[in-house]
Formats: sequence, C-alpha cells, structure tokens
Amino acid sequence: MLLDLILRDAEIITLDDDRPTAHSVGVLDGRIAGFDEELDECTAERVEHLDGATVVPGFIDAHCHTTWWGLGLQAVDLGQARGLEELYALLEAETERLAGQPDAWVNGTGFNHKHHDGRHPDIARLDAITGDRPLYLRHVSGHSSITNTATLRLAGVFEPDFEDPTGGAVLRDAEGYPTGVVEEAAQALIQDMLMPYPVSQIVDALDQATTRYAAQGITSFTEAGIGGGWIGHSPIEVQAYQTARRTGRLHARAQLMPALDALRPVSGNDDDMHGEGAGLGLDLGAMAGFGDEWVALGPTKVFMDGSLLGATAAVTEEYCGHRHNTGYLLDDADSYKQRVAAAYRAGWPIALHAIGDAAIDLAEDIIADCQRRYGRNALPNRIEHFGIARPDQVERAAAEGIAVTPQAAFIGPLGDQFATLVGPDREGWLYRGRSLVDAGIVVAGSSDLPVADNNVRRGMQSWVDRTTDNGLVLGGAAEGLTPEEALRTYTDWAAKATGNDVDRGTLQPGKLADFAMLSGSPLTAPDIGDLDVLATIVGGEISYDGRSEAPRT
Repeated sequence: MLLDLILRDAEIITLDDDRPTAHSVGVLDGRIAGFDEELDECTAERVEHLDGATVVPGFIDAHCHTTWWGLGLQAVDLGQARGLEELYALLEAETERLAGQPDAWVNGTGFNHKHHDGRHPDIARLDAITGDRPLYLRHVSGHSSITNTATLRLAGVFEPDFEDPTGGAVLRDAEGYPTGVVEEAAQALIQDMLMPYPVSQIVDALDQATTRYAAQGITSFTEAGIGGGWIGHSPIEVQAYQTARRTGRLHARAQLMPALDALRPVSGNDDDMHGEGAGLGLDLGAMAGFGDEWVALGPTKVFMDGSLLGATAAVTEEYCGHRHNTGYLLDDADSYKQRVAAAYRAGWPIALHAIGDAAIDLAEDIIADCQRRYGRNALPNRIEHFGIARPDQVERAAAEGIAVTPQAAFIGPLGDQFATLVGPDREGWLYRGRSLVDAGIVVAGSSDLPVADNNVRRGMQSWVDRTTDNGLVLGGAAEGLTPEEALRTYTDWAAKATGNDVDRGTLQPGKLADFAMLSGSPLTAPDIGDLDVLATIVGGEISYDGRSEAPRT
C-alpha cells in the first residue's frame, strides 16, 4: 500500500493501552494507518527518519482565547513593565507612534498589578499621556481593564443617569470619580466601541496566534467564548474561523464555544425541547458538534463569576486582606438557572466559568439539575477553572460526571498571588490535580491564554511539581500528577473533555494524524519544560518545523 507519510526511527508514546509504544507510524488521508509491523508491506510518498525523537499525540489546549490573544499581539506588552514609571513610558511611546493616526486607540495587554507593588495606573497620569485619544489596557486576568477619562466619557459613564451594568462595575475613588479600572461585564462599555471587529482582522489574528500554537505542539484548541458578551469579537465570528481555514491561515483545529449571550430564543416541536417548546440556541438548530474536524461548535460558555487575581471570583469566605469581600456572581442565581436550562434543553452542553467555591456550588447545582431533568447532551458538561474547590465539590463533580479545566499553567506565574489571597487554610483547594484524578474526574489541560502562556511543556511540569515562581509548592506535593498523567491532561483527557476522543487524544489506527515531535520523552525528562518542540504535524501535514536539519527521503 502507498501511504502519504511514514515516520520512522521514533520513540512514539501512543497513550493507547493496547500498544503503548511504537517506532514507526504511517499516515493515509490525514489519519493514522498503522504502526511498526503493520507497515511492513507499505511504502510512502514521504518518509522521515526521526533519529530517536519522541512523538506524542498532538497537544490540545482545552480552554484559551485565541482571537483575543492574536489581536493583542499588536498591542503594547505591559507585562514587561516593572513599576508604573516603566508602564507610563511604554504608553507615552505608543501615543507618540500613533501621532499621525487621530482615530487610533492606545491598546495594551498583559497588565498585572503584582509588577507594580499592587497598584494600578493613576487615571490623571493616563489622561496626561493620552489626552482625548481612547485607551484600552487589559489586565492579564481578562476580568478587568484600565482606561482613561476620554474613553469613559465616550462610554457615557459621566452621564447623570449612568448605572453600572449587571455583573460589572466602573470603580471609583472616595470622591466618586472613576479610577479608570473597569471590572467584569462593565468591560463591554469599552469593547462595544471596538466591536464588531472585521472578519479580515480576526483572520489575521487567528493566523498569527495559531502559527504560534503550532510552535508549541498544539494541534487542537477550544476557544472559550465567541459571538457575544465582552468575550466575543463579532456576531459572525464563526465566519472568521471558516475563512481562516479555507485560506490556509488556521494552523490548529478549533472548537468554538458560543457565549451564552450569543444564543437567542429558538422554538421547535415540544418533543425537541423536552416538552417545553422553546429554548436558547442558534438558528436552524445548529448546536455543539456542528462543523467538521477543523472547525466545530462546542458547548455554550457561561461566565458565572470573576477572577481570583481581581478578588472578584465568588467565594464563601472573605479574601485575605480584602475585608467584607467575597467576590460576586455576574448575574443572579435564578437568572443563571433559567437561561442555562433553556440552552441545555435546546441541546447545548454547558461550560460554566466558575473559579470561586460559591460559584462552583451554583455551577454544580445547575449541571446536576439539567442532567436530571433533560439527560446528558452530546458533549460532556464542564466547569471551567474550578479554581477554589472544596473537598465536597470534588466529590460532587465526580458523582455528576462533570469534566473540569483547572489551569496548571497558572501555578508558576500567578500561584503566589493566589495563595496570598486565599490564605493557608484554602491554599490546598487551589487548581487541584491529584485529588481530581483520584476522584475519577476528567481533567483537561489548558492555558486560558493570554492569562498564562501556552507553553504546554511548562504546563505539564507544573502539574507534576506545582511550584510557584517564589518556590511555593501550591497545595503541597500530594496534589502533583505523574508525568504520564500530566501528558494525558493535554491529550487523552482533553480530548475526552471536549468530546473529541473518537478521533484525537491518543495515537491509534483511524484517528487523526496529529503529532507533537519532542526532543525527549515527557515521561522521563528531569524537567518537561526543558524539552523542545521539534515539529508539529496536523493531519499528516507539518504545521511547524523547528529542526535545523530535517532528514528526509
């Protein structure tokens, strides 16, 4: 048989219990044709000798924000500033650069108050730098933004009848003047002035972002919110993904979560809506799973609380150093129950953003009630982040079959801030690992990019050692995973959590030929983060090649 590709002389980790390892793999029509002795009678259009390089299933980032990150690649990188004077200097330089573009905004991304002694920029100083030019600076968490007086005026904040939107706030000082910090859903006041982004700009962002994904070994990702709310970028955002794919500018497979705000009332036969006649969905009944192996719809994404960094995640006990602050839900509980149930009975699996334990309580209530009333939908129901999870919540998630996506990638750069906010009594609840796996929960690896970077090898090492930048072992060593389990979070288990395990996540005949080629084995490397991505293959085609010399015949 003539195949399209054979990779030889490799150390292949399949994660398939029936054939855990192999040395050769063949590809036909974008899928795995066989291994080792199954290729004895085969030739191929291309044969690559890998000289002992390690091949693993292509990595899956189960929760990230690709368009947001791609657009931000052209913004000022505030993450490099140490101290507010450095930040102001960056903004001054950008304002000067834009001098000949009177309508251009000053955009910045990656701000983290930990680099500035816990302080935020002074709005008066921002006004002096930018004048009447609009300003939009995104916090690294994505759950707050910083802006100037000119932008707040355009947004109507100074109008006498202005009220904070539900689920967000324009923060003010003791005299009632805005500080420039805009939290949670109130960010839509700024975002709405920029939206909708043109499809061409989103395609450019996807091209740049997924080119970088390929360099990290990522072959599939889940975009956690499109089409609506402050996380969306256009009401026709799916079109951008389809255009990027059609024009060769999408370099990894995309699962798209429509934001709950993007769904609209739909009706059908009562039998199709579990006897209730109507629900929330997309026109023509398109729902999760609609699409192909490159671009497909996933669960609906629901924001339930804020961020841990901003102390807006909804918790049952006060944050340390934030008296009388337990964060908040972004809408009232009854509204969530009604709206999510309407989407669920219309056929939508649900992915509920819940970081604080109070939000997790509500998320588990909603999922349990929907599953009891309407049964299971096509894809797993998920809780995104599961950031501060009590032991009883771990047990309940396991009992209800809920998949979770905690971000081990947060532990290094953000873990010290998290631990300070929750204190020693709750530190062991943060972004759990071992306790989730031992409970039988499907744990999906993810970055929440751009909140953390999407270096998957570093994320896997964080699952293993759980070490923060300051040397704290978050939650203790007992929460660490084995290297194989860490690898499975970004492959096998991520495929299960996204409902894609039929054709990805492990290397088996018939599955998609999606591979990450590494400089060594993540199962035995002293530090997985030190491994290099040598190449990435999607459907048998190279999406990234970092080898200086690629021996081919």
